[in-house]
Order: sequence, then structure tokens, then C-alpha cells
Amino acid sequence: MIKSCPTCDSFFVIRWGVRDGKQRYKCRACSQLFIWRNEGKRYAQMFVWFEDWVIGKQTLEQISERSGYSKSKIQRLFNYYLNKLPEFRIPQKESVHIIIDGTYFSSDICLVVYRNSDIKCTQLYRLSDDERYVEIKEDLENLKALNIHVESVTCDGHRAILKAVKKVFKKEVVVQRCLVHIQRMSRIWLTKSPQSMAGKELLQLTQKIHLITTHEQKLYWLRALYDWDVKHESFISEKSFSTATNRFWYTHKMVRRVRYLLIHAFTDMFHYLDNSKIHKSTNALESFFGHLKDNLSIHRGLTLLHRKNFIRWYLHLRNKKNE
Repeated sequence: MIKSCPTCDSFFVIRWGVRDGKQRYKCRACSQLFIWRNEGKRYAQMFVWFEDWVIGKQTLEQISERSGYSKSKIQRLFNYYLNKLPEFRIPQKESVHIIIDGTYFSSDICLVVYRNSDIKCTQLYRLSDDERYVEIKEDLENLKALNIHVESVTCDGHRAILKAVKKVFKKEVVVQRCLVHIQRMSRIWLTKSPQSMAGKELLQLTQKIHLITTHEQKLYWLRALYDWDVKHESFISEKSFSTATNRFWYTHKMVRRVRYLLIHAFTDMFHYLDNSKIHKSTNALESFFGHLKDNLSIHRGLTLLHRKNFIRWYLHLRNKKNE
């Protein structure tokens, strides 16, 4: 087995005499003298404490107290595994319904997760710095190459996701838009207390979306949206004029924005009515992200590499727990 320096991790080590019957080594990089031990075997026996630290919301001090090991020893254990990548296994299932969403941990880490909503596990993930079409397309192609039949995709409507799904699966896959995201964006754009009657009525319509459980209710809601559009046609079309720039613009931009969102999304808003396995929102994945972020926030001071590997270990251990 190749030996490395426990101080600087250099492999440039040489034998340096024997003490108490044990072979000593010297690091030619940092001059550290040490007796080499098979840390991997010893740390494997302590792995349960690393697992508690990653998914159990346990601090280093709490793990040290519970295990009986010193804080420095526990820290070395954590660093040992945070310098390694877990062996992530893609769950094999002939057909899946997946939820795709991305979340940001800082300006330099974006995690995109492909969550199997049937067995509540991560089918695939990618660590990047943004939600990019090219990367998402590559991930979906990898799933397809593994003969995993994706039946439906639930997402928040991010352009990169929609474009990638359309490119890879054509019309083979059902795309379900997240209803909670549509409601949230409508509330942000219209505010909680719209000033216009058109805005108030449209906000009320959007807040009823998640209550739809039958095709009859869907048709009733679509009819209400159509009636609203006819009723406020002139209001929606109102324009303002600037004498300074000699230009026109639509006066009620936010109302128009919500209208545009609903009109372009409604064809993909109610697929869950035809199949109970299709999730109508990405809430399950957002809750998963929340738990991950809570755990990571407890362990401040990790390097960028260790933060990324912490996320990888979290995904691996949560999958293992759900097996």
C-alpha cells in the first residue's frame, strides 16, 4: 500500500529507522517523522459518527462527547471522508417520475437534483455554479442511456429545464409545471394587496390552483380565467406614453406578466389529474433542500471542496437510508 504523510498528504516518504519495533517514516516534503497506520481501516470502524455528523444535525463537539473520542480525532475522521468521494449509485428502475429543481448554497455552488418521486431518492445530481441547459441536457441523456424510462418531469418552469426535456425526450415525457411556484410568482408580481380590481381577481384565481382535484374543477377554473381575460381586456391593453422619450409601454406590466405566465403554462398544469404518481409541485424537493442547508449551516468554516463533498455525502447517505 502506498504510504502518505499524515501532515501534508505527500507520497514522497522514506523509511527512517525503527522505534519500539515499529517502522518510522520521514516525509521529504515537510520533514515530518511518523509511524504509518492504516487509517482507512480504523476510520471505517468510526464511520457511524461521520454519518451522524452529515445527516443527523450533530456538531463536532456533540459527536466528540457521544463517541468518547477527542475533538481533534473526530476532526481528522471528518477530514478523511471529506477528502474522499462517496460511491454514488444510480437507483435502477424501469420507469420513473422525477422532480427536477436547483438550489444555491452560495455564489459558487448550485446543486441540481433529479429526484425520483416514486421511491423518494436522488436519481441523479450535478454540482455546478448555475442551472445550465447544456448540463441538464447531458444529465437527462445519461438517464436515457441507462435505459431509465422517464414518464414525467415536475419542474418550476426554468427555461433551461424545459428546453433540455424537450430536446432529449421530444414529446415522450409529460411535463408538469409546479403549481406552488406559479402561485408564488403571481403573489410576488401582483403583491399580496393588488391596487386594481383586475389584479385582485387574478390573484384570487391563482390562489385556487392547488385546490383543483378533478377535471370538472379544472374546466371551471379555466372558464373563470377566460372570463377574467374578456372582462379586463381593455385594462390589460392600456398603454402609457412618455413625451420625454416619445415611447409607449403597457401600463399594467405585472398583471400582464401573470396573465402571460398562466396562458403559457396551463397546458402543463394539470397532468397530475390523469396520474396520481405525478407530483403537482416541487415542494418535496424544496423540503429536502431545506434539510440539507440546515445541516450544512451547522458546520461553518468548511473549505469549498469540503462543502461540495459534504453535499455529495449527504445525497449518498440519504439514498442509502431509503434503500
